[in-house]
Amino acid sequence: MPGEGTSWQLHLSPGYATQIVTLHGSDLYRLSCRGCHGELGRGAPPEILSISSLVQATSVAATRERMKKAGREMSQSELVALAKQSKFLLLQRLHNGGEHMLPPTLSEEEIRSLVPYIEQLSGVPGAEKNQIAVKESSERVGEHIVKSTCHVCHRATGPNPDPEQILQGAFPPLSSLTTRVGLPDFVRKVTSGATILSGTPPALHRGRMPVFSYLSQDEAAAAYEYLLLYPPKP
Repeated sequence: MPGEGTSWQLHLSPGYATQIVTLHGSDLYRLSCRGCHGELGRGAPPEILSISSLVQATSVAATRERMKKAGREMSQSELVALAKQSKFLLLQRLHNGGEHMLPPTLSEEEIRSLVPYIEQLSGVPGAEKNQIAVKESSERVGEHIVKSTCHVCHRATGPNPDPEQILQGAFPPLSSLTTRVGLPDFVRKVTSGATILSGTPPALHRGRMPVFSYLSQDEAAAAYEYLLLYPPKP
């Protein structure tokens, strides 16, 4: 099982909870989007769509190339109008979410950093030259993870499931997470994997939670600290 039989140790940076970090668009994607859309942005259709087609449609050059391959010619004004409309739809998603997509918690500055990265990820010509970095607090990093990754599966509040309910697939709420598990165990479970008590009688099982190996220990700890500071309220 992931995380079992290994000499796992907690290694946090000094002052991790108060540090200011530099995040690139790739980091914002990793913290806010990768949990659902995957490393390459392909998603898991039909529930989770790939980001590539929508992002490529925001580029005049990419749209022109795609239309040529399809044997269809479009004027420059048509291409510009289509790209403008697609950019509006993309930004709308990044601000408000979608039918199966939680509203992201991204600021305007973060969106300006994220968009060039997802353009690069989607193969938009020249996007690699437009990458922008932002400065963020550890608290903000934790907020991204909690609201954009943890909250996809875990309710904010509610009753704690018993071991048998957990075995049957129930997810514990975020509001009581820090009372159920300590920081080291949380970081290990998120970044490396660990067993949990479930079933009747309670026994150790791997559980259903995926391992988020792309998150650092500092980042997982930031999520825990965020829940300590701002536990969800009913």
